[in-house]
Amino acid sequence: MTNRLGGALTLAALLIASGPRPSAAGGAPFVRAAPGGVVIVKLGVATEPPVVYYDGHRVLVRARDERWEAVVGVPLSATVGGQHLEWRLPDGQMRKVSFRIGPHKYATQSLKVPPAQVDLSKEDLERVERERMHIAEVLDSWSAPGSDTLALAQPADGARSSSFGSRRFFNKQPRNPHTGMDIAAPSGAPVRAPLTGRVIDVGSYFFNGNNVIVDHGAGFLTMYCHLSKIDVAVGDELAPGALIGEVGATGRVTGPHLHWGVMLNHAWVDPVLFLSSR
Repeated sequence: MTNRLGGALTLAALLIASGPRPSAAGGAPFVRAAPGGVVIVKLGVATEPPVVYYDGHRVLVRARDERWEAVVGVPLSATVGGQHLEWRLPDGQMRKVSFRIGPHKYATQSLKVPPAQVDLSKEDLERVERERMHIAEVLDSWSAPGSDTLALAQPADGARSSSFGSRRFFNKQPRNPHTGMDIAAPSGAPVRAPLTGRVIDVGSYFFNGNNVIVDHGAGFLTMYCHLSKIDVAVGDELAPGALIGEVGATGRVTGPHLHWGVMLNHAWVDPVLFLSSR
């Protein structure tokens, strides 16, 4: 966190919206200033890309019309109301810019799964904790900015649910909100890269099943869970449309489908906001 700006930074007005709408040239992401959504913060002019943080995690910035803007993912756990970004000035000091987020209503979802996937054994709990720590480290990845666009193609054909952010009950027991989009597709259906990226994790996990994580640059990541087959390896560079694997029913599932997660600055956000075709 020692990067320095190469020139003066002039703040412009913040762009905040309470509902989805196009945020800037390029069409994606769509703004939803709420937990699980995306906020665009106008930063102004700087001779080098500003280095910006939100909730301790570095934020993707991009140039728009000779100015810079931050594309901020808001975690589902964020408190409605005032939020702020931090960025490092040329003298090393941190300054803040404030923005606000409003409420967004998410659904409640009840699912029935085998009891052993809810009331975990000691061995399974230890496994889940090891996997949680590993995945958390992977998701902290930061790489150079990738594609000029953040618009994503849907990675698998099929009806997509609106279950992102839903409060979930497994066998009537409350669990964490749903952090991705479920796409209904049969086992064996192809899953393809929605954008240029690099594979940074491949594994078989208790909850996620066969799982792939792709880094699209600057803290913009996507995750693919419950695959029946994986066709990539860590380090593979993917072009848009490249085969990642096949839909399956591995891990904690009620049937074949693709769980697709989208992450910005270590916050899971609603994938629908990034779809090039909505």
